[in-house]
Amino acid sequence: MTLFIFAASLLGAMAVGMPIAFALMASSLALMWHLDLFQPQAMALQMLNGADSFALLAIPFFMLAGEAMNAGGLSRRLVHLGMALVGHVRGGLGYVAIVAAIFLASLSGSAVADTAALAAVLMPVMRQAGHDVPRAAGLMAAGGIIAPVIPPSIGYIVFGVAANTSITALFLAGVVPGILMGAALAITWAIVARRESSAVMPVMNGAERLAALRDAALALVLPALIIGGLKFGIFTPTEAAVVAAVYALFAGMVIYRELKPRDLPQVMLNAVRTSAAVMFLVAAASVSAYLITIADIPGEVRNLLEPFMGDRISLMLAIMLLVILVGTALDFIPTILILTPVLMPIVREAGIDPVYFGVLFILNCAIGLLTPPVGAVLNVVCAVARVRMGSVIRGVLPFLTSQVVVLLALTLMPWLVLGPLRWLR
Repeated sequence: MTLFIFAASLLGAMAVGMPIAFALMASSLALMWHLDLFQPQAMALQMLNGADSFALLAIPFFMLAGEAMNAGGLSRRLVHLGMALVGHVRGGLGYVAIVAAIFLASLSGSAVADTAALAAVLMPVMRQAGHDVPRAAGLMAAGGIIAPVIPPSIGYIVFGVAANTSITALFLAGVVPGILMGAALAITWAIVARRESSAVMPVMNGAERLAALRDAALALVLPALIIGGLKFGIFTPTEAAVVAAVYALFAGMVIYRELKPRDLPQVMLNAVRTSAAVMFLVAAASVSAYLITIADIPGEVRNLLEPFMGDRISLMLAIMLLVILVGTALDFIPTILILTPVLMPIVREAGIDPVYFGVLFILNCAIGLLTPPVGAVLNVVCAVARVRMGSVIRGVLPFLTSQVVVLLALTLMPWLVLGPLRWLR
């Protein structure tokens, strides 16, 4: 009954058009009333406590770093490097998009921002080269969701705080799955691009490739700096976010000189807007998480998953299916905030490594960005590429399938995550 009241109040509030943060607050009030714990002042206090976390300070700084990289020319240089490396092969622009998506993912951690940057730079070129536009748009969208999986990732920060799990370990564990997502996209693109008769870009000589590499070197140093600093304990994830922001601002303003002082207010405003939305969601969800624990909703979900509790692989498959279904209706961050307090007690009881679960959970939530009707990344691609939603959905299906296959492989073979994590640690 408690689970029904929570789900019905949340979905009902969303159905009438209430923003997700306020819908979470409405569901919390419904649970308070049901549990006879109606205390609005306690709700306000819990919201403050939920947002009062040192680890969450990483979010605005990583957002600022991403905005500075886009405005300062670092993102554009990475795309140009991808063109220099693989732009000349058959279907080369698709491989450029995949390589650039991995590069950008290691800088910003935002699927929406990365997708917008990729589509803005590459869609006009791919359209001019004769590529199937919906398929190219689908590739951009699928490449964009690598961002939440490869560190630094906003999703790992939110999950780590909500699940009380090491954010550093999550960052390190996400490297290999993110690369596997890129490899799966490359294989899928190689298959679907064979039917196209698109133009091939001219081959760049060694000097031009070296110049592109030299031009993008500063952008390539940043992910190595972050991962190396975390691995060797030089700084925490929050401190890494500050380093990334300062580095991006310095490179854009002093080295490349594309980021002008007059651009700083808009860059910071964009970062503040996104950060404020995420932090308000976190604050609202902290109340729901508190009441979910009191109401023992994890216990009710555990009873539903009881047939799978004896086998970890079966349990993980069941949980991943549940997350995929929820991800079709909810956006990325709300899915994390709502499901984490529900699923983590079950995961720990089953003896599943929290870091391994966290990586698969975030990957699954990222896939939700490609699934209608919400599909935030699909909406971004439609707006930037000026393609209808139905066409983009058709174009993204092969790439969405490949990402689901990666998720299934990681679920069935945990060593793909845990093995590299032990080495990186």
